[in-house]
Amino acid sequence: MARGEWRGKWMSYKRTMIVICSINIFIALYVLHSLYTSVYMYPYSDAQRASRYTPDQIRKMEESIQLRKQLEPVELINVVNGLKDKLLMDEKVQQIPENIKETITDEILATLKGVNANAVVTVLQDAVERWRREKLKEATELIHKKTSNSTTSLKEARLLVRALGDDWVDTSEEIGLWIPVPVINTEHNDKPEGVEELDYEIVAGKQLPIECHAEAHTDYGGDAVRWGLTHHRETAYDCCMACLNQAKHAGPNEKKCNIWVYCPSETGCHSPDIYQHKHQECWLKYAENPKLNFKDRYPESYRNAHPNAPVIVPWMSGVVSV
Repeated sequence: MARGEWRGKWMSYKRTMIVICSINIFIALYVLHSLYTSVYMYPYSDAQRASRYTPDQIRKMEESIQLRKQLEPVELINVVNGLKDKLLMDEKVQQIPENIKETITDEILATLKGVNANAVVTVLQDAVERWRREKLKEATELIHKKTSNSTTSLKEARLLVRALGDDWVDTSEEIGLWIPVPVINTEHNDKPEGVEELDYEIVAGKQLPIECHAEAHTDYGGDAVRWGLTHHRETAYDCCMACLNQAKHAGPNEKKCNIWVYCPSETGCHSPDIYQHKHQECWLKYAENPKLNFKDRYPESYRNAHPNAPVIVPWMSGVVSV
């Protein structure tokens, strides 16, 4: 009897577990069905209802589309698209890298330093032209594999051929190479004896803005960011703007110009170095703590050591904030 009772209780527990599991399965299926209906069915129904437009609404939408097309500035759009294509073509033109420009600048400066400082302009021009032709010939031969001992890569050789050939005028402008045409000036000293004129020989130009901090008859020292021997500007205003522009576009490892020194005298400007400084030279310099070399007049002791120095400092300078 005991075994029969135990078996009866076991069957009762089993049936109870089956019933409970069945109820749980039914509830789970019901929940899943509800989620599926709410997620997938309702949006579809809403979309179906939203897409039902009346014929009058469809007609008005079509008229609106046609009117918008008619009001499109077709000619203006074509012009803009043409400009975009031109800009894209210009961007595709490979620019001369900065390292190539620096190499060209360094070699030209070395060439000019090898020429007599008192040489006439035509001699300087001939020296630069000879260097350009030799460099162009060397790069051309490298491209055609006529030379194999050059340290210049094939890519650099192609860029040099373009920079020194068809684009030489633009390259000269970009690196600041400008050798002026010689000008013969006749001086007329008609001022009374014993009277000094501080503003002699200064060429008038556009009024300098406040940020240039222009000082007449002033010469500041500093590290040359741009050599004035090959960097000329028409007026002191242009020289100051060149300094500000260089500082604005200088790379992270480049010195930013904060000093500009300009030669406004038509007969040139004196300096204690070996070079003969010409009219319109524009020196761009950098100095952490700008140092004043000369102001207003050269000291008597300096003039005794430099007999060719004038009484008055001819340079015009300015220290700008960068």
